[in-house]
Formats: sequence, structure tokens, C-alpha cells
Amino acid sequence: MPTVPTTVNATAAALLGLLHEGPRTGGQLVAEAGERFGAFFSVTRSQIYRELPVLADAGLTKPGEPGPRASRKYAITAAGRRAFKAWLTAGSGTDALRSPLVLRLLHARWLAADDRDELVRSARDAYRERLATERAAVRAAQDPVERAVAEFAVGHTRAVLKLLDAVSEACQQSA
Repeated sequence: MPTVPTTVNATAAALLGLLHEGPRTGGQLVAEAGERFGAFFSVTRSQIYRELPVLADAGLTKPGEPGPRASRKYAITAAGRRAFKAWLTAGSGTDALRSPLVLRLLHARWLAADDRDELVRSARDAYRERLATERAAVRAAQDPVERAVAEFAVGHTRAVLKLLDAVSEACQQSA
């Protein structure tokens, strides 16, 4: 007998939200999660594949029959819809930023100058590329909420680029 948790974690909620649009395989969920909200909420492949059987055991999703390479589509259940709605309406105050890049920058003083410069340069290149993708998402967004979230992603990426510039400048001044 499934045990329905009274609350779901953010990763489970992210998956339940995607499953509202129809059944998905784990691989489809990985791709769609990265595409839809990877700019502000990262979910790894291992987190998704670890969460799927937990959701099924709790009765929040229903796994389909195994398909090619043992993949199976998961569908959200009525209990899953209720748990997702409860998560949406619970509110949680402020968010905590979890950025490995910011953590690396904080500790970059322990790197040689060339390594620190490479860290900043490679991050700047990646975020510039990401900014172009996010700007395209703003232009493509049809739903006003999707557009607002896409604009948030652009703002966040600009903030990271500003941080990288400030770190680079600080490092040059201290050299």
C-alpha cells in the first residue's frame, strides 16, 4: 500500500510539475528539467532517477510498462496532483542560493593567478553563451509567467557576469 507523504521536496515537486503536462520517461524529465528551469533550479540525472521510484512508491506517480532499454513513462496520479498543489501553496520564505561557481570564486584565493584567471574566463564564456540562450527564451515565451521567469534567468545571468567582472578586477588590483 503506497504511503503518501504530507509534503514533497522541491525536486519531487519539479518532476510532478513536469508530469502535469503528460507522462514522461526519466530521460525526458532530465532533458525537460534542464531546458525549462535549469537556469535557476538544477536537478541532476541521478536526483531524477533516485526520485522517480520514491514518487511511485508513495503513489504520487504511476510507472508505465518498461519500454526500450528498460525505460518507462511515469504519469502523475490524483494523489500526486494533490501533493504538488500542497507544495505550491505551502510557500517557504526566501530561497537559498546554491552555486558551485560562487563557492569556487569565494575560495579562488587559494589558486595560482593563472588558474584563477582561467576559472573566471571559462565561467564568463559559459555565462555569455547562456545569456544568449536565455534571451531567446524570453522572446519565445508566450505565457506571461513563463516570460517573467525567463526574464529572471536573464537577470540572474547578468548578475553572475557582473560578479565575474568584479572578481577579475579585484584579482588584478591585488596582483
